[in-house]
Amino acid sequence: MFDQNVREAAADDRELVMTRRFEAPRALVFKAWTDPAHAIRWWGPRNCPAIMLEMDPKSGGRWRGCLKSTETGAFKPQSGVFREVRPPERLVFTFGWDEPEGRGPETLVTIDFLEEGDRTLMRFRQGRFNTAPNCEGHRFGWSSTFDRLEEVLATQSD
Repeated sequence: MFDQNVREAAADDRELVMTRRFEAPRALVFKAWTDPAHAIRWWGPRNCPAIMLEMDPKSGGRWRGCLKSTETGAFKPQSGVFREVRPPERLVFTFGWDEPEGRGPETLVTIDFLEEGDRTLMRFRQGRFNTAPNCEGHRFGWSSTFDRLEEVLATQSD
C-alpha cells in the first residue's frame, strides 16, 4: 500500500530522514497526526504503543504522550512543543523523552505532507540526535509506527 521506507541522504548519521507514501488524502493524513483521538490509534511502534496522548496542535502548543512496552511493561513518556502547524501541509514539533532523571536530549521533527491526487507523500525529518545509535533506534521505532499509521488510514474515511 505504500512505498517502502526510503533512506534519503541526511546531513550525517545523527539526522533521520524518511519518506512514506500513504493511500489516503493529505487532509486525512494531517488529521491523523494532529487529532489525538486519531493519533492514539497508531502512535508508537508495535512493541511499544501509545497508551496516552494529548496535544494542542498550534504554534506554541504542547503535546505529551506515553508509550508502554508490550514486552516489559515499561512506560516511556515523551513530550514536546509545536513550532509550526500549517494544515494540511506541514507540521514541526520538538520531541524529547521524559526520563525519571530528567528530560532526555531534544530533537526537532519536521513533516511535510505532499498531495499526490488521493495519495499523500510524507517527508519526515528528525534530528539532530546526540548519537548515531539513538538515531537508528528512532528509525526502527518510526518505521513500525508508520506501518501502524498506514493500517489505521486504510480504515478511516474522515
